Amino acid sequence: MDLYTNRNSTMPLHFVDGNGTTNRKDWTVNLRPISWLIFLFVRYIIILYVCLNVKAFMGSPVSLKDIANKVGVSIPLVSYVLTGKGKQNRVSEETAEKILKVAKELNYQPNLSARSLKTNKTKTIGVILADISNPFFSNMARVIEDEAFLRDYTVIFGSSDEKIEKFDKVLEFMLSRQVDGFIIAPPEGSKASISELLKNKNNVVLIDRYFEDLDANFVIVDNVAASLSATNYLIKKGYKRIATIAYKSKLAHFDDRCRGYYKALEQAGMSLDENLVVKIERGSSKKDMGKAIDELIGNDLADAIFFQTNTLAEEGIRQMLGKDRETLKKIGVMVFDQNSAYHFLENHIPYMNQPIKQMGKAALAMLIDNIQSKYNGAIKKLQLKTTLGGIEEE
Repeated sequence: MDLYTNRNSTMPLHFVDGNGTTNRKDWTVNLRPISWLIFLFVRYIIILYVCLNVKAFMGSPVSLKDIANKVGVSIPLVSYVLTGKGKQNRVSEETAEKILKVAKELNYQPNLSARSLKTNKTKTIGVILADISNPFFSNMARVIEDEAFLRDYTVIFGSSDEKIEKFDKVLEFMLSRQVDGFIIAPPEGSKASISELLKNKNNVVLIDRYFEDLDANFVIVDNVAASLSATNYLIKKGYKRIATIAYKSKLAHFDDRCRGYYKALEQAGMSLDENLVVKIERGSSKKDMGKAIDELIGNDLADAIFFQTNTLAEEGIRQMLGKDRETLKKIGVMVFDQNSAYHFLENHIPYMNQPIKQMGKAALAMLIDNIQSKYNGAIKKLQLKTTLGGIEEE
């Protein structure tokens, strides 16, 4: 029966007369008003139930007071524990554990917006690296994130992919999120953007790379010394025609690596052959690397190659193995930075190992000191040492 379209319906009724005989009569009754009233009544009950129990449906936000009342302590005490300041305010471990347990049971969520308004801090850090898929940068990201977590900071990551357009877009997004500071591995062409950040009093620490004429905090390795050691290793192994392959770039750290290479040759009394210095475009590394390997090895120009990045080494070794698997045994190889793929090769691949963990920790500590105004304003420039790794035991 349709309650909404049939105004009148026929309904059979049974009754018993005075003689005990059951008779059936069809009575026509108006059912729509009755059914409509029932529908309205049920709807009213449902709406009333929802209104009276809205907190049950929505869930009331748990406050510090709720936790304090349940544990039986003061609100400031709860605040100290939940903000990681329990020990410095002499809160006992037993009390701190109770507070944390109750906070978890009540599903307490801190009001980050309120905290931001009160302290003018978001407790977030923006980290822009060159390429998060590169093992060097992915390992660095892991270190920074872990260290930030220990200091109650959240990290927002982004990759520039060595493109200034993408870098500026990621930077703009992070600025809109009002991060407290930046750790940046700057791509080529980003000097103006970083200079603007510093001009606007943003907290910035550069990592792995730097600009010679820009007053910015940075954490890098001593690229000159590292390349000097790398080239000296090949020289001591008896190689006479040592080539180096780098990216075409105006970034200072690549110039430093070339300077270390030149210095090693000069100290060994070996003349510099410009044909052994190869610069490759980032966007066509596969094609350019194939051409470079053909010229250096196919024409017997070089008996050893120093690759200035792990990504260049990865492509170069692939090209050599593709031509002749014996090539890698005949040619000396040295790489700036480690790659786990080296361990799967038959040959030992020596490399200059960068202290990634130390770099990440130092950059984060430097940035947080800046955020918390714990330094005297002087620019901090930290150069760390590399170590020789992957050496075949003799």
